[in-house]
Amino acid sequence: MPKVALFKQDGSNAGDIELNDSVFGIEPNTHVLHEAVVMQRASMRQGTHAVKNRSEVRGGGRKPWRQKGTGRARQGSIRSPQWVGGGTVFGPTPRSYSYKLPKKVRRLALKSALSSKVKEESLFVLDSIAIDAPKTKEVIKMLNALKVDTKALIVLAEKDEAVIRSANNLQSVKVLTVEEMNVLDLLSHDTLIISKDAAEKAGEVLV
Repeated sequence: MPKVALFKQDGSNAGDIELNDSVFGIEPNTHVLHEAVVMQRASMRQGTHAVKNRSEVRGGGRKPWRQKGTGRARQGSIRSPQWVGGGTVFGPTPRSYSYKLPKKVRRLALKSALSSKVKEESLFVLDSIAIDAPKTKEVIKMLNALKVDTKALIVLAEKDEAVIRSANNLQSVKVLTVEEMNVLDLLSHDTLIISKDAAEKAGEVLV
């Protein structure tokens, strides 16, 4: 089982902690990680693109000229696709880009992301993460104590409004619970700061 250092919120060492090997100690599957990121990013797409076809473009109700005798090609409407200002053929219509990967694949991707953080030594486990009142400087103080100066993801076992609101003003910090943890956030943040309770909970839920 992977053994990592356990820290206090003030940055001091509080011993070691053994993490679940099947969650934090597997060989990261890069292909599955890529699939999970593509799925998440696809689900984030709005899909509100739209064009007007010939039935939706305003005008064109009257035949521009008679069928025969003018020497010109026959035309039925000035809003046909070949006309400037005409309708668009086979253009995009509003749609959803979201899709789902199998549950086992999504779980493997999460475990791979967590294991990669352990492998890269960019995982900090804290015995507890608690802030009495919402204060941004408390989160900054914690990051400085841990010597973290990169994008950081804080994972809690349960939702804590004080911690969430304290980190809201920091663009490089995001707070999630174990249930909200996802591959895209894990990979897009350089450092993972997780409470001891959250690490144990993840080790039980993701097995």
